[in-house]
Amino acid sequence: MEGMTNAVQDYAKAIYALEERGGAAVSTNAIAERMGVTAASASSMVKRLDGMGLVSHVPYRGVQLTDAGTKVALEVLRHHRLLELYLAETLGVPWDRVHDEAEVLEHVLSEELEELIAAKLGDPTHDPHGDPIPTRDGRVPEATTTALHDLEAGARGTFVRVSDADPAMLRYLADRGIAPGATLEVVERQPFDGPVFARFGSDVHVIGGELARAMRVQVR
Repeated sequence: MEGMTNAVQDYAKAIYALEERGGAAVSTNAIAERMGVTAASASSMVKRLDGMGLVSHVPYRGVQLTDAGTKVALEVLRHHRLLELYLAETLGVPWDRVHDEAEVLEHVLSEELEELIAAKLGDPTHDPHGDPIPTRDGRVPEATTTALHDLEAGARGTFVRVSDADPAMLRYLADRGIAPGATLEVVERQPFDGPVFARFGSDVHVIGGELARAMRVQVR
């Protein structure tokens, strides 16, 4: 598509992430905050995306990706998450560093190399952080999950996903041997946005409110 720059792809990916979180149209201010730019810059890019047919305006609510925009976002996400897994599993890059590396490489990855990486990894369904990898035909395998922060004492499940936005959070988990696939039990939940005490294996770990909101659990 003409005009398909790295910035256009980044904005499509950002809008998709915001839609996924909120399940509806997103505001220009929310886009600006996620992209780390001014509202004016985000508004200008949204107009460009609209002219390309990648977003549509929802009156009084914001913007929403069109089918074409969603296709762009999912293709970039497929590149990104395959690269993250390849960097982690094949090259041994720590999981708190693969996001930034993939942010650069996702725009230059050819379709041929994408296929080779996917085949090398055995057509994986999830990246190192538990995020689903979009399929070749644009489907996203999703499971019903709940934030660790929202679980009550006694709840049990499997830790399946964590936001990769904050490398410090990932290092904190890695230092404690906690990764997607680990089973857990909520031992105690402090009120007023306090920490969650959760048992992983034989050890009880204190998970702060911000990290507990970023961790997704498939409840048993």
